[in-house]
Amino acid sequence: MAWLSRPLTLVGLVLLAHGCYSAHEHTVLSSTSAQHSTSPSTAALPLDIYIETAVATFLLCVGLVLGSGTLKPIEWHTWAGKIEREADRSLSGSGDADGTTGNPFGALEARSGFINIHKLHEDFVKYSQQVGK
Repeated sequence: MAWLSRPLTLVGLVLLAHGCYSAHEHTVLSSTSAQHSTSPSTAALPLDIYIETAVATFLLCVGLVLGSGTLKPIEWHTWAGKIEREADRSLSGSGDADGTTGNPFGALEARSGFINIHKLHEDFVKYSQQVGK
């Protein structure tokens, strides 16, 4: 269905642009005619502009949904297991230098801990006091 999604989206975009342009032109024409007449008139948009806009929005939604990829699993263990299995097949025994291949959170698990700035400052103050003696 991927071959159908692009034409549907394109037709939807063209119809939506035409509907927006028609609504703009109708508003401009009704405001200029109201300026020249003695009685104020507020003309509502014609029904065909509403229908065109609704059909264009529907076609855009259908085209975008048909063109979207497959959905990912909601459950984390299913998703992570799938990634690890794919990585094992593609690597066939060779891993990255940091050993995080196949694990979606491997980079987070392999990183070093946080630096304690206050502890480093205290150590520096103690060191500077010892060197200053």
